[in-house]
Amino acid sequence: MNKKTPVSRSGRFAHEVSADVAQFTESISFDWRLWRHDILGSMAHAEMLHKIGVLKKNELIAIVRGLDQIGKEIKAGKFKWNSALEDVHMNIEAELTKRVPAGAKLHTARSRNDQVALDVRMWLRDEITLLLGEIANLQRALVSFGEKNSDVLIPGYTHLQRAQPVYLAHHLLAYVEMLERDCERLWDCHSRVNVCPLGSGAIAGSTLPLKRELVAKLLNFVDADGKVQLTQNSMDAVSDRDFTVEFCAAGALLAVHLSRLAEDVILWAGAEFNFIKIADAYTTGSSLMPQKKNPDIAELTRGKTGRVFGNLMSLLTLLKGLPMTYNRDLQEDKERLFDTADTVRASTRIFSAMLRNVKINRAACAAAASDPALLATDLADYLVKRGMPFRQAHHVVGVVVALAEKTGKPLNRLTLTELQSVNNTFGRDVLGVFNLKKAMAKRNLTGAPGTKEVVKQLARWREQLS
Repeated sequence: MNKKTPVSRSGRFAHEVSADVAQFTESISFDWRLWRHDILGSMAHAEMLHKIGVLKKNELIAIVRGLDQIGKEIKAGKFKWNSALEDVHMNIEAELTKRVPAGAKLHTARSRNDQVALDVRMWLRDEITLLLGEIANLQRALVSFGEKNSDVLIPGYTHLQRAQPVYLAHHLLAYVEMLERDCERLWDCHSRVNVCPLGSGAIAGSTLPLKRELVAKLLNFVDADGKVQLTQNSMDAVSDRDFTVEFCAAGALLAVHLSRLAEDVILWAGAEFNFIKIADAYTTGSSLMPQKKNPDIAELTRGKTGRVFGNLMSLLTLLKGLPMTYNRDLQEDKERLFDTADTVRASTRIFSAMLRNVKINRAACAAAASDPALLATDLADYLVKRGMPFRQAHHVVGVVVALAEKTGKPLNRLTLTELQSVNNTFGRDVLGVFNLKKAMAKRNLTGAPGTKEVVKQLARWREQLS
């Protein structure tokens, strides 16, 4: 065998591949990221091979020691990757075999098909854990921001038009709820990622008496009760990429939530709203206009959502026409998976940091929240409490709003005479409806933006995230 010939081609092929083919088919330029999990998987596989008599004790020790040394060199940036060896698996195995002759036995009863499935599952398990940590940090940042400004009222919006008054904290907690659903989806995905495929071989397992349970235990493929989690069909095990699609789908929803939050931050930071000020460290200027302070971090977070969507669609398209079982097409899954994981984790992390450095413009928020039109629904509720059917009350208040616009007065400046000219159900106590503090105190249904309810929800989340 020529020294440049990949192990996967030895024996069967009479000619080398061209340089173009080698460059086209290599994946080491991106799957090198799996090195740590590839080494851990190989160590566990070697332990199992020793248990069934394929490896002698001294061979096992030498292999584990060799793999450990290679891992240290990779971590230190001293390992030289060779694209002629195609991928992370062959690079590590080839180097191990150079150093440890018994390394030639390591691939016994193992295919790159089940090996890569193992590596990706192990990598993704760790990535999900890291992402969950970043989401929790963002939730804490939102709760902290809400607590520091728990008395601040702003208009709530529908159709981007002022609707009803809400506490800023209530608005922020809406995103905490969204992020919690993201966490639930990711944990649920984790349970399906956390299944060991090793021992499935290329397609049909092995004739050797492998101890799959041992490998699974060594690599921590167990559920919360300590029960070993093994794939149950070798063909499915090597061709399954549902778990990558599921993660990317969960990542896409997370990106949606981050994008919506980014949009609110962008609006609030603009002069037209002026609710918040983003720290200089998280903004940029203009190459032409010296006065500009652009919310680029929020804008890029919003923009990167598109690439996460694209990764999901790419994976779905990749898989839709594949016959059973493994096909080389599956090599294309990793860049999409890696990019999604990198993008959503980085976006979540930097957004947390930005939020912790946002300052509120209390005066602007108070001015916007004091718009009496925000309490038009409360005015309709006032009529309902006096016995009027809601549909009629809705109509009456609509006429009142039109009257206020016609006379150029805010709702709370209309006289009792003017109100009664629309409907005589209005009484002398009607102007009390426009007491914003009292109006907020009345909204104490579970999940509503009432004064006491918001404090309660902030405390609940603070405890849950501690």
